[in-house]
Amino acid sequence: MRYFLALFLVTCVLVVTVAGRRGDSTRRTPIEIWNDMDRQLKLRPQAAAGFENWEDGRTSRQWVQGTVPRLQPVKVAGREIHRFEDNPVMTGRETGRTNFVELNPIPVTEKLMARGKDRFDIFCLPCHGAAGDGNGVVKKLGHGAIPALTDEIRVKHPDGYLFRVIQSGSPAGLMLPYGDKLEPEDRWAVIAYVRALQLARLGRVDDLPEPLRASLK
Repeated sequence: MRYFLALFLVTCVLVVTVAGRRGDSTRRTPIEIWNDMDRQLKLRPQAAAGFENWEDGRTSRQWVQGTVPRLQPVKVAGREIHRFEDNPVMTGRETGRTNFVELNPIPVTEKLMARGKDRFDIFCLPCHGAAGDGNGVVKKLGHGAIPALTDEIRVKHPDGYLFRVIQSGSPAGLMLPYGDKLEPEDRWAVIAYVRALQLARLGRVDDLPEPLRASLK
């Protein structure tokens, strides 16, 4: 019996030494007896298929003729940007990096601003208020933690950060994600409109072009 206990103790020490304790942090590849299909062979978009099933050898297939794609690409400057692309329009981040883009990658036009106001009034106004000051109807009903979009800290946030908040929700968890409700182009439209609200509240006369300054009283 004592030999069994000694062997069991040595085995436990070896297992802890090699595998570590539960919850320990390590850069080493974890030891897996069964990987539960965590890593599988797969085909990546826009890559060569590597087998002869398709004549063109591409992994990304064309839409089936006669069907309607569920997720349409976003058209920017005459180019179609698809959902899987590492592009600021889809991610809010610089291509190939984790930094948020500073400015809206979609040209701000009168049409985009009108769309932004329309989406803002539907999805954002109940909490943030028509002026973006946090005095929406939700606050009047007792929710007092609604931030003002015109606060200095939010004015300084890059546009890409606002895009990610709309898509995934706020880091503090007070705002739920709207990525399933607002298309990427609509998120950028809302951001453009929010920037207009900020300028309307915090802008100075010096920010206006000279012809417009002269028209002010």
